[in-house]
Amino acid sequence: MALTDSYMVAAARIPDLFNKIRDGQAPDQFTIQLLKDWGFSSSNDRAFLPLLKALGFLTPDGKPTNLYHEYRDHSRSAAVMAQAIRNAYSDIFLIKEHPTESDRAVITGKFKSYHNASDNVASLMAKTFFALLKLADLSAVKGEVKKPQHEEKPAEEQRTPPKPNESTAAGPMSLHYNIQIHLPATKDIEVYNSIFKALKEHIVVPQ
Repeated sequence: MALTDSYMVAAARIPDLFNKIRDGQAPDQFTIQLLKDWGFSSSNDRAFLPLLKALGFLTPDGKPTNLYHEYRDHSRSAAVMAQAIRNAYSDIFLIKEHPTESDRAVITGKFKSYHNASDNVASLMAKTFFALLKLADLSAVKGEVKKPQHEEKPAEEQRTPPKPNESTAAGPMSLHYNIQIHLPATKDIEVYNSIFKALKEHIVVPQ
């Protein structure tokens, strides 16, 4: 379970920050100076760093994580943000799987009770959460098991049927010929010699 206590006073600037992350090159170290270079020079903007760490975009010492780099892929940024807020705000999703503005009062109350926060701070925490929620595609990380395109068949159905004329015997196919020869009734031995000579030359297959 998790429910981060990181929040932004200027939550309206959250989309601008993540646009900078998505469109810019990832730094070796994410610093306050980088925030200033990006135009976030207010003292309130420094709260971006603990928020990014709570979301898993930065390591505790401020280095971009794999999640940070994955967010820079425009085609996946909304799914990555969904993954990040599900991890950082998992207790919220126990209340509502797909939170909406109609749940703001309940979510604000959750922040207030969980962190023993004042009404003002709890409201800022909720405002931060909803600003992040607008950047996320929750349906992309539901964790549903995708059905394979082709369902596996039972083992009996997977067996390949024998091809036509294919021998089912263990050994190679062999052919046998049964040739019958009716010898003439004669006492002339040369007649038989001629017949057997012709058989040897024209019928018997050499090995």
